[in-house]
Amino acid sequence: MTTSQTKKMIPQPPDGKFTHPVVLVGCLCAAEVAGMLGVFAFPALLPHFMQIWELSGNQAGWINGIYFIGYTGAVPVLTSLTDRMDARRIYLAGCVIGIISNLGFAFLAGGFWTALLFRALCGISLAGTFIPGLKALMDRVAPSAQPRSIAFYTACFGLGMSASFFVAGQVFEKWGWETAFVAAAAGSGLALVLAGVILTPVLPPDTGPTVNRHILDFRPVWQNRNARAYILAYMCHTWEMFAARAWLVAFMAFNLSLHPGSESYLIPTTVMAVAGIAGMLASIAGAELAVRFPRKTMVILIMGVSGLISVTIGFWAGLDPAWVAMLCIVYTIFFQGDSAAIHAGVITSARPDLRGATMALQSLGGFGAAALGTIAAGWVLDLSGGGHSVFSWGFTFGSMGLAAALGVILVARIAD
Repeated sequence: MTTSQTKKMIPQPPDGKFTHPVVLVGCLCAAEVAGMLGVFAFPALLPHFMQIWELSGNQAGWINGIYFIGYTGAVPVLTSLTDRMDARRIYLAGCVIGIISNLGFAFLAGGFWTALLFRALCGISLAGTFIPGLKALMDRVAPSAQPRSIAFYTACFGLGMSASFFVAGQVFEKWGWETAFVAAAAGSGLALVLAGVILTPVLPPDTGPTVNRHILDFRPVWQNRNARAYILAYMCHTWEMFAARAWLVAFMAFNLSLHPGSESYLIPTTVMAVAGIAGMLASIAGAELAVRFPRKTMVILIMGVSGLISVTIGFWAGLDPAWVAMLCIVYTIFFQGDSAAIHAGVITSARPDLRGATMALQSLGGFGAAALGTIAAGWVLDLSGGGHSVFSWGFTFGSMGLAAALGVILVARIAD
Protein backbone atom coordinates (compact mmCIF):
# COMPACT_ATOMS: atom_id res chain seq x y z
CA MET A 1 0.00 0.00 0.00
CA THR A 2 1.49 3.34 -1.08
CA THR A 3 1.73 6.48 1.06
CA SER A 4 -0.89 8.25 -1.05
CA GLN A 5 -3.31 5.33 -0.70
CA THR A 6 -2.80 5.24 3.07
CA LYS A 7 -3.44 8.99 3.34
CA LYS A 8 -6.78 8.63 1.54
CA MET A 9 -7.90 6.17 4.21
CA ILE A 10 -7.34 8.66 7.04
CA PRO A 11 -9.93 11.39 7.81
CA GLN A 12 -8.67 14.86 6.95
CA PRO A 13 -9.48 18.24 8.57
CA PRO A 14 -11.39 20.61 6.24
CA ASP A 15 -8.61 23.21 6.27
CA GLY A 16 -5.86 20.61 5.80
CA LYS A 17 -4.33 21.35 9.21
CA PHE A 18 -4.24 19.16 12.29
CA THR A 19 -5.25 20.59 15.67
CA HIS A 20 -2.28 21.13 17.99
CA PRO A 21 -1.96 17.79 19.81
CA VAL A 22 -1.36 19.31 23.26
CA VAL A 23 -4.64 21.24 23.17
CA LEU A 24 -6.62 18.40 21.66
CA VAL A 25 -5.25 15.70 23.96
CA GLY A 26 -5.65 17.90 27.04
CA CYS A 27 -9.31 18.69 26.30
CA LEU A 28 -10.23 15.15 25.33
CA CYS A 29 -8.52 13.73 28.41
CA ALA A 30 -10.48 16.17 30.59
CA ALA A 31 -13.71 15.15 28.82
CA GLU A 32 -12.82 11.48 29.27
CA VAL A 33 -12.30 11.86 33.02
CA ALA A 34 -15.48 13.93 33.49
CA GLY A 35 -17.57 11.49 31.47
CA MET A 36 -16.33 8.53 33.52
CA LEU A 37 -17.62 9.71 36.92
CA GLY A 38 -20.40 7.14 36.75
CA VAL A 39 -18.25 4.19 35.66
CA PHE A 40 -17.26 3.03 39.14
CA ALA A 41 -19.89 4.84 41.18
CA PHE A 42 -21.63 1.54 41.92
CA PRO A 43 -18.48 -0.47 42.88
CA ALA A 44 -17.34 2.49 45.02
CA LEU A 45 -20.55 2.26 47.05
CA LEU A 46 -20.89 -1.52 46.79
CA PRO A 47 -20.91 -2.28 50.56
CA HIS A 48 -23.74 0.25 51.02
CA PHE A 49 -25.84 -1.18 48.17
CA MET A 50 -25.29 -4.77 49.36
CA GLN A 51 -26.71 -3.71 52.70
CA ILE A 52 -29.68 -1.54 51.70
CA TRP A 53 -30.77 -3.78 48.79
CA GLU A 54 -29.74 -7.05 50.52
CA LEU A 55 -27.67 -8.16 47.52
CA SER A 56 -25.76 -11.44 47.40
CA GLY A 57 -22.24 -11.53 46.07
CA ASN A 58 -23.57 -13.05 42.85
CA GLN A 59 -26.16 -10.28 42.41
CA ALA A 60 -23.56 -7.60 43.11
CA GLY A 61 -21.28 -9.26 40.59
CA TRP A 62 -24.03 -9.13 37.98
CA ILE A 63 -24.70 -5.44 38.57
CA ASN A 64 -20.98 -4.81 38.22
CA GLY A 65 -20.79 -7.05 35.18
CA ILE A 66 -23.90 -5.80 33.36
CA TYR A 67 -22.13 -2.49 32.87
CA PHE A 68 -19.54 -4.21 30.72
CA ILE A 69 -22.16 -6.40 29.02
CA GLY A 70 -23.91 -3.20 27.91
CA TYR A 71 -20.58 -1.86 26.74
CA THR A 72 -19.71 -5.07 24.92
CA GLY A 73 -23.05 -5.23 23.15
CA ALA A 74 -22.78 -1.69 21.79
CA VAL A 75 -19.09 -1.21 21.11
CA PRO A 76 -18.67 -3.34 17.97
CA VAL A 77 -21.28 -1.32 16.12
CA LEU A 78 -20.45 2.12 17.51
CA THR A 79 -16.68 1.82 17.06
CA SER A 80 -16.86 0.13 13.65
CA LEU A 81 -19.02 3.03 12.47
CA THR A 82 -16.04 5.35 13.02
CA ASP A 83 -14.48 3.86 9.87
CA ARG A 84 -17.44 5.28 7.93
CA MET A 85 -18.39 8.51 9.72
CA ASP A 86 -16.86 11.14 11.96
CA ALA A 87 -16.31 9.64 15.43
CA ARG A 88 -17.35 13.02 16.89
CA ARG A 89 -21.03 12.27 16.26
CA ILE A 90 -20.88 8.96 18.11
CA TYR A 91 -18.95 10.51 21.00
CA LEU A 92 -21.53 13.25 21.56
CA ALA A 93 -24.39 10.72 21.46
CA GLY A 94 -22.54 8.64 24.07
CA CYS A 95 -22.36 11.66 26.37
CA VAL A 96 -26.12 12.18 26.11
CA ILE A 97 -26.74 8.52 27.01
CA GLY A 98 -24.41 8.98 30.00
CA ILE A 99 -26.52 11.86 31.30
CA ILE A 100 -29.74 9.87 30.95
CA SER A 101 -28.40 6.64 32.49
CA ASN A 102 -26.88 8.27 35.57
CA LEU A 103 -29.94 10.40 36.24
CA GLY A 104 -32.10 7.29 35.80
CA PHE A 105 -30.04 5.39 38.37
CA ALA A 106 -30.21 8.31 40.79
CA PHE A 107 -33.99 8.75 40.69
CA LEU A 108 -35.44 5.40 39.56
CA ALA A 109 -33.12 2.57 40.72
CA GLY A 110 -34.44 0.77 43.79
CA GLY A 111 -33.01 -2.74 43.70
CA PHE A 112 -31.40 -5.48 41.65
CA TRP A 113 -33.44 -5.30 38.44
CA THR A 114 -33.64 -1.54 38.04
CA ALA A 115 -29.94 -1.27 38.87
CA LEU A 116 -29.21 -3.77 36.10
CA LEU A 117 -31.14 -1.68 33.58
CA PHE A 118 -29.44 1.65 34.25
CA ARG A 119 -25.96 0.20 34.69
CA ALA A 120 -26.30 -1.54 31.31
CA LEU A 121 -27.33 1.79 29.76
CA CYS A 122 -24.35 3.47 31.41
CA GLY A 123 -22.11 0.83 29.82
CA ILE A 124 -23.53 1.73 26.40
CA SER A 125 -22.56 5.33 27.14
CA LEU A 126 -18.94 4.32 27.69
CA ALA A 127 -19.06 2.33 24.44
CA GLY A 128 -19.94 5.55 22.64
CA THR A 129 -17.22 7.65 24.25
CA PHE A 130 -14.05 5.79 25.25
CA ILE A 131 -12.85 4.09 22.06
CA PRO A 132 -14.71 6.43 19.66
CA GLY A 133 -12.99 9.26 21.55
CA LEU A 134 -9.63 7.63 20.92
CA LYS A 135 -10.52 7.21 17.24
CA ALA A 136 -11.58 10.88 17.08
CA LEU A 137 -8.23 11.80 18.60
CA MET A 138 -6.27 9.67 16.11
CA ASP A 139 -8.19 11.30 13.24
CA ARG A 140 -7.16 14.78 14.41
CA VAL A 141 -3.47 14.56 15.35
CA ALA A 142 -0.48 14.10 13.06
CA PRO A 143 0.84 10.51 12.82
CA SER A 144 4.10 11.51 14.53
CA ALA A 145 2.17 12.58 17.64
CA GLN A 146 -0.07 9.52 17.81
CA PRO A 147 1.93 7.12 20.05
CA ARG A 148 2.26 9.64 22.89
CA SER A 149 -1.34 10.82 22.39
CA ILE A 150 -2.53 7.21 22.73
CA ALA A 151 -0.52 6.81 25.93
CA PHE A 152 -1.98 9.90 27.61
CA TYR A 153 -5.56 9.27 26.50
CA THR A 154 -5.63 5.61 27.53
CA ALA A 155 -3.78 6.33 30.77
CA CYS A 156 -6.44 8.89 31.67
CA PHE A 157 -8.89 6.02 31.76
CA GLY A 158 -7.22 5.18 35.07
CA LEU A 159 -7.58 8.78 36.20
CA GLY A 160 -11.26 8.61 35.26
CA MET A 161 -11.66 5.48 37.39
CA SER A 162 -9.95 7.25 40.29
CA ALA A 163 -12.18 10.28 39.91
CA SER A 164 -15.22 8.00 39.82
CA PHE A 165 -14.24 6.30 43.08
CA PHE A 166 -13.26 9.53 44.80
CA VAL A 167 -16.22 11.68 43.76
CA ALA A 168 -18.73 8.91 44.48
CA GLY A 169 -17.25 8.35 47.92
CA GLN A 170 -17.05 12.02 48.86
CA VAL A 171 -20.50 12.96 47.56
CA PHE A 172 -22.04 9.88 49.19
CA GLU A 173 -20.64 10.79 52.59
CA LYS A 174 -22.11 14.30 52.42
CA TRP A 175 -25.32 14.00 50.38
CA GLY A 176 -26.12 10.32 49.76
CA TRP A 177 -25.82 7.88 46.88
CA GLU A 178 -28.49 9.51 44.74
CA THR A 179 -26.51 12.76 44.58
CA ALA A 180 -23.38 10.78 43.68
CA PHE A 181 -25.09 9.63 40.50
CA VAL A 182 -26.43 13.13 39.78
CA ALA A 183 -22.80 14.30 39.96
CA ALA A 184 -21.90 11.56 37.46
CA ALA A 185 -24.60 12.86 35.11
CA ALA A 186 -23.15 16.36 35.44
CA GLY A 187 -19.75 14.94 34.47
CA SER A 188 -21.23 13.50 31.27
CA GLY A 189 -22.72 16.93 30.57
CA LEU A 190 -19.31 18.55 30.94
CA ALA A 191 -17.80 15.95 28.59
CA LEU A 192 -20.51 16.78 26.05
CA VAL A 193 -19.62 20.48 26.12
CA LEU A 194 -15.83 19.94 25.97
CA ALA A 195 -16.02 17.45 23.10
CA GLY A 196 -18.52 19.56 21.19
CA VAL A 197 -16.14 22.51 21.27
CA ILE A 198 -12.76 20.84 20.68
CA LEU A 199 -13.76 18.16 18.17
CA THR A 200 -14.30 20.13 14.99
CA PRO A 201 -15.73 18.00 12.17
CA VAL A 202 -13.35 16.17 9.84
CA LEU A 203 -13.83 15.11 6.23
CA PRO A 204 -14.71 11.41 5.89
CA PRO A 205 -11.93 9.10 4.67
CA ASP A 206 -11.83 7.42 1.27
CA THR A 207 -12.46 3.94 2.68
CA GLY A 208 -12.42 2.12 -0.64
CA PRO A 209 -13.23 -1.59 -0.13
CA THR A 210 -13.96 -1.03 3.58
CA VAL A 211 -17.45 0.31 2.84
CA ASN A 212 -18.32 -3.00 1.11
CA ARG A 213 -17.46 -4.99 4.24
CA HIS A 214 -20.25 -5.73 6.71
CA ILE A 215 -19.87 -3.54 9.75
CA LEU A 216 -19.56 -6.58 12.04
CA ASP A 217 -17.22 -8.57 9.77
CA PHE A 218 -14.04 -8.76 11.83
CA ARG A 219 -12.33 -11.47 9.80
CA PRO A 220 -9.82 -9.06 8.18
CA VAL A 221 -8.91 -7.81 11.65
CA TRP A 222 -8.49 -11.31 13.08
CA GLN A 223 -6.20 -12.28 10.20
CA ASN A 224 -3.74 -9.58 11.33
CA ARG A 225 -1.42 -11.65 13.54
CA ASN A 226 0.05 -8.80 15.57
CA ALA A 227 -3.29 -7.11 16.18
CA ARG A 228 -4.81 -10.45 17.19
CA ALA A 229 -2.04 -11.08 19.71
CA TYR A 230 -2.51 -7.75 21.45
CA ILE A 231 -6.30 -8.08 21.43
CA LEU A 232 -6.00 -11.41 23.27
CA ALA A 233 -3.58 -9.84 25.74
CA TYR A 234 -6.02 -6.97 26.26
CA MET A 235 -8.79 -9.45 27.13
CA CYS A 236 -6.66 -10.98 29.88
CA HIS A 237 -5.68 -7.51 31.08
CA THR A 238 -9.28 -6.27 31.35
CA TRP A 239 -10.52 -9.47 33.02
CA GLU A 240 -8.09 -8.94 35.87
CA MET A 241 -8.18 -5.14 36.03
CA PHE A 242 -11.94 -4.64 36.11
CA ALA A 243 -12.59 -7.56 38.43
CA ALA A 244 -10.01 -6.15 40.83
CA ARG A 245 -11.42 -2.63 40.50
CA ALA A 246 -14.94 -3.91 41.19
CA TRP A 247 -14.00 -5.74 44.40
CA LEU A 248 -11.06 -3.87 45.98
CA VAL A 249 -13.29 -1.45 47.92
CA ALA A 250 -15.28 -4.34 49.41
CA PHE A 251 -11.99 -6.13 50.14
CA MET A 252 -10.66 -3.13 52.05
CA ALA A 253 -13.99 -2.82 53.89
CA PHE A 254 -13.56 -6.42 55.05
CA ASN A 255 -10.00 -5.66 56.15
CA LEU A 256 -11.21 -2.65 58.16
CA SER A 257 -13.86 -4.81 59.85
CA LEU A 258 -11.03 -6.90 61.28
CA HIS A 259 -9.43 -3.79 62.78
CA PRO A 260 -12.12 -1.71 64.58
CA GLY A 261 -11.28 1.99 64.74
CA SER A 262 -9.25 2.08 61.52
CA GLU A 263 -12.20 3.52 59.58
CA SER A 264 -11.41 6.95 60.99
CA TYR A 265 -8.21 7.34 58.99
CA LEU A 266 -8.59 5.00 56.00
CA ILE A 267 -11.44 5.44 53.50
CA PRO A 268 -11.42 2.72 50.81
CA THR A 269 -12.80 4.97 48.04
CA THR A 270 -10.07 7.53 48.72
CA VAL A 271 -7.41 4.81 48.66
CA MET A 272 -8.73 3.64 45.30
CA ALA A 273 -8.66 7.21 43.98
CA VAL A 274 -4.99 7.50 44.94
CA ALA A 275 -4.36 4.05 43.46
CA GLY A 276 -5.96 5.09 40.18
CA ILE A 277 -3.72 8.13 39.85
CA ALA A 278 -0.69 5.94 40.55
CA GLY A 279 -1.98 3.46 37.95
CA MET A 280 -2.41 6.22 35.38
CA LEU A 281 1.19 7.34 35.83
CA ALA A 282 2.31 3.70 35.66
CA SER A 283 0.43 3.26 32.37
CA ILE A 284 2.18 6.28 30.85
CA ALA A 285 5.52 5.02 32.14
CA GLY A 286 4.80 1.56 30.73
CA ALA A 287 4.06 3.07 27.31
CA GLU A 288 7.32 5.03 27.38
CA LEU A 289 9.25 1.89 28.33
CA ALA A 290 7.54 0.03 25.47
CA VAL A 291 8.92 2.66 23.07
CA ARG A 292 12.48 2.25 24.37
CA PHE A 293 12.41 -1.52 24.83
CA PRO A 294 10.54 -4.36 23.07
CA ARG A 295 6.82 -3.93 23.75
CA LYS A 296 6.34 -7.69 24.11
CA THR A 297 8.96 -7.87 26.87
CA MET A 298 7.50 -4.97 28.84
CA VAL A 299 3.95 -6.33 28.66
CA ILE A 300 5.10 -9.75 29.88
CA LEU A 301 7.04 -8.28 32.80
CA ILE A 302 4.29 -5.94 33.99
CA MET A 303 1.46 -8.45 33.55
CA GLY A 304 3.51 -11.17 35.20
CA VAL A 305 4.12 -9.12 38.36
CA SER A 306 0.44 -8.16 38.45
CA GLY A 307 -0.55 -11.82 38.34
CA LEU A 308 1.82 -12.69 41.18
CA ILE A 309 0.34 -9.95 43.37
CA SER A 310 -3.19 -11.05 42.49
CA VAL A 311 -2.73 -14.64 43.67
CA THR A 312 -1.38 -13.47 47.04
CA ILE A 313 -3.06 -10.18 47.99
CA GLY A 314 -6.34 -11.71 49.19
CA PHE A 315 -4.52 -13.86 51.73
CA TRP A 316 -3.04 -10.70 53.26
CA ALA A 317 -6.48 -9.39 54.25
CA GLY A 318 -5.66 -9.74 57.95
CA LEU A 319 -2.72 -7.32 57.85
CA ASP A 320 -2.83 -3.82 59.31
CA PRO A 321 -5.15 -1.64 57.14
CA ALA A 322 -2.31 0.74 56.22
CA TRP A 323 -0.34 -2.15 54.76
CA VAL A 324 -3.37 -3.50 52.91
CA ALA A 325 -4.08 -0.04 51.46
CA MET A 326 -0.47 0.16 50.26
CA LEU A 327 -0.72 -3.29 48.68
CA CYS A 328 -3.89 -2.25 46.85
CA ILE A 329 -2.08 0.78 45.44
CA VAL A 330 0.91 -1.32 44.34
CA TYR A 331 -1.43 -3.88 42.79
CA THR A 332 -3.21 -1.12 40.86
CA ILE A 333 0.11 0.18 39.54
CA PHE A 334 0.84 -3.20 37.96
CA PHE A 335 -2.61 -4.19 36.68
CA GLN A 336 -2.81 -0.81 34.95
CA GLY A 337 0.84 -0.51 34.00
CA ASP A 338 0.58 -2.40 30.71
CA SER A 339 -2.67 -0.77 29.54
CA ALA A 340 -1.30 1.97 27.26
CA ALA A 341 1.39 -0.33 25.86
CA ILE A 342 -1.24 -2.89 24.84
CA HIS A 343 -3.51 -0.20 23.34
CA ALA A 344 -0.59 1.15 21.31
CA GLY A 345 0.22 -2.36 20.16
CA VAL A 346 -3.32 -2.87 18.87
CA ILE A 347 -3.59 0.49 17.11
CA THR A 348 -0.15 0.53 15.51
CA SER A 349 -0.71 -3.02 14.24
CA ALA A 350 -4.02 -2.13 12.58
CA ARG A 351 -4.50 -1.34 8.91
CA PRO A 352 -5.42 2.37 8.56
CA ASP A 353 -8.73 1.59 6.85
CA LEU A 354 -9.60 -1.00 9.53
CA ARG A 355 -8.49 0.97 12.56
CA GLY A 356 -12.04 1.48 13.84
CA ALA A 357 -12.92 -2.19 13.29
CA THR A 358 -9.70 -3.29 15.02
CA MET A 359 -10.44 -1.08 18.02
CA ALA A 360 -14.03 -2.38 18.01
CA LEU A 361 -12.87 -5.99 18.19
CA GLN A 362 -10.40 -5.05 20.92
CA SER A 363 -13.16 -3.45 22.97
CA LEU A 364 -15.62 -6.25 22.26
CA GLY A 365 -13.19 -8.86 23.52
CA GLY A 366 -11.71 -6.73 26.28
CA PHE A 367 -14.88 -5.53 27.90
CA GLY A 368 -16.60 -8.86 27.36
CA ALA A 369 -13.77 -10.30 29.42
CA ALA A 370 -14.25 -7.49 31.95
CA ALA A 371 -17.91 -8.45 32.38
CA LEU A 372 -17.05 -12.13 32.83
CA GLY A 373 -14.24 -11.27 35.23
CA THR A 374 -16.42 -9.26 37.60
CA ILE A 375 -19.20 -11.87 37.52
CA ALA A 376 -16.75 -14.76 38.00
CA ALA A 377 -15.16 -12.99 40.97
CA GLY A 378 -18.57 -12.59 42.66
CA TRP A 379 -19.31 -16.25 41.97
CA VAL A 380 -16.00 -17.37 43.51
CA LEU A 381 -16.60 -15.07 46.49
CA ASP A 382 -19.98 -16.71 47.18
CA LEU A 383 -18.67 -20.25 46.74
CA SER A 384 -15.70 -19.65 49.04
CA GLY A 385 -17.68 -18.19 51.91
CA GLY A 386 -19.20 -14.89 50.83
CA GLY A 387 -16.16 -12.75 51.57
CA HIS A 388 -16.40 -13.32 55.33
CA SER A 389 -12.91 -14.81 55.65
CA VAL A 390 -9.34 -14.28 54.50
CA PHE A 391 -9.59 -17.62 52.70
CA SER A 392 -12.56 -16.39 50.66
CA TRP A 393 -10.81 -13.21 49.53
CA GLY A 394 -7.61 -15.13 48.75
CA PHE A 395 -9.41 -17.42 46.35
CA THR A 396 -11.38 -14.55 44.80
CA PHE A 397 -8.30 -12.52 43.88
CA GLY A 398 -6.45 -15.68 42.96
CA SER A 399 -9.04 -16.31 40.24
CA MET A 400 -8.18 -12.90 38.78
CA GLY A 401 -4.49 -13.79 38.74
CA LEU A 402 -5.20 -16.76 36.47
CA ALA A 403 -6.24 -14.31 33.73
CA ALA A 404 -2.96 -12.43 34.04
CA ALA A 405 -1.02 -15.70 33.85
CA LEU A 406 -2.87 -16.64 30.66
CA GLY A 407 -2.05 -13.22 29.21
CA VAL A 408 1.65 -13.74 29.85
CA ILE A 409 1.54 -17.11 28.08
CA LEU A 410 -0.33 -15.73 25.08
CA VAL A 411 1.98 -12.75 24.61
CA ALA A 412 5.10 -14.85 25.08
CA ARG A 413 3.97 -17.33 22.43
CA ILE A 414 2.34 -15.25 19.71
CA ALA A 415 3.11 -11.53 20.00
CA ASP A 416 5.94 -10.01 17.95
